[in-house]
Amino acid sequence: MIDIEHPLRVSDSNDSAASADSWRFSLIALVAFLTLVDLFAAQAVLPSLVDKYQVSRATVGLAVNASTFGMAVAGILVAFFGSNIDRRNGIWISLALLSIPTALLAFTDDIVVFAMLRIVQGLCMSTAFTLTIAYLSETFSASKATGALAAYVTGNVASNLFGRILSAAVAGAGGLSVNFLVLAGLNLVGALLVWFTFKSASRMMETNNRETLTGRIWMVHLADPVLRRVFAIGFLILFVFIGTFTYVNFQLVALGVQPMALGLVYLVFLPSILTTPFAGRLSIRLGSSRAIVWTLGLAVVGLLALTSRSLPITLTGLSLVAVGTFLAQATAAGVVGRRALSDKAGASGIYLTCYYTGGLVGSLVLGQAYDHLGWNACVAIMVTALMLAIVAVRLLTSLVTASARAPS
Repeated sequence: MIDIEHPLRVSDSNDSAASADSWRFSLIALVAFLTLVDLFAAQAVLPSLVDKYQVSRATVGLAVNASTFGMAVAGILVAFFGSNIDRRNGIWISLALLSIPTALLAFTDDIVVFAMLRIVQGLCMSTAFTLTIAYLSETFSASKATGALAAYVTGNVASNLFGRILSAAVAGAGGLSVNFLVLAGLNLVGALLVWFTFKSASRMMETNNRETLTGRIWMVHLADPVLRRVFAIGFLILFVFIGTFTYVNFQLVALGVQPMALGLVYLVFLPSILTTPFAGRLSIRLGSSRAIVWTLGLAVVGLLALTSRSLPITLTGLSLVAVGTFLAQATAAGVVGRRALSDKAGASGIYLTCYYTGGLVGSLVLGQAYDHLGWNACVAIMVTALMLAIVAVRLLTSLVTASARAPS
């Protein structure tokens, strides 16, 4: 078995260390891609799903993003019980189980059943996602953990780009059913990759038997003002991200993009693949708070560009939204990992619960806004959400910045 923490025996030279890090971080990014590919791939075929189920755009948007409800629920369950779950086993079993609802999506003709299967997908994806973040925070040293988390978010970015392109291409060539069967196969590949590369028994955080699970989570993590604000920031980040990349599909079609060409539009995520790995360095150089403010500000500029009727300007705006939100997400995840001195699975679970709840709320609110008020109203709501996130960042204590700048 390959050990993801020590996959190679290396010398003490900088070149060998860098090579080992690149190998480890590449594996981490690939696991992230295979964990979250289902979450974003369905968004690339939204117009086709509207045609198949003959329901409104808001209804399909809610059904597709119902996975975020399952992810929020799973996040809080892992927050309560994650300390007792072996990381490797929990991750690979979750990915193997994920293939079941994914395959069943190929055979349903009912939008309600579709939404229920998406919720089950979310439960599986979030369990794997949360346990992996805890695994990385617990396995890697403080100097490497931020880079490992940035690699994981980079894989998340790649799933946005290549998952959407793959989904649009496969659905265009073979239909929606074939598309979901291919995605189920990728879930199984992810399970095998974790089985062969993750350590068999990742260290789990010690728990205090005198404390109840509820007390440990609510009194320790939620009582921390820094973590509370980071949880709120996570909520607002996915609120905006889901709203943007769900309903912009219909705006792009209105601008003349053919439905089956929507996958190519998501090349706007390519800059994010190049920039997200540098989230750790950005956080160290600017401090976590300032880094989040600057990256969210970049996303605000991108949102304003989405009001244009020019396709090139719209695509540029989408690139800026993606770069800004993914850098902010990677930085925020790093803050949670550093700030939670115990029960990192619990802290990660609460963060991801807030994060994915934001996506679900974004889908609900912005779907209704799009249908009743139009795209520009959606953009105004999302800009307001990011401004609230920036205000929350400005209220973070100086401890976050100090910890980010402290030498490893």
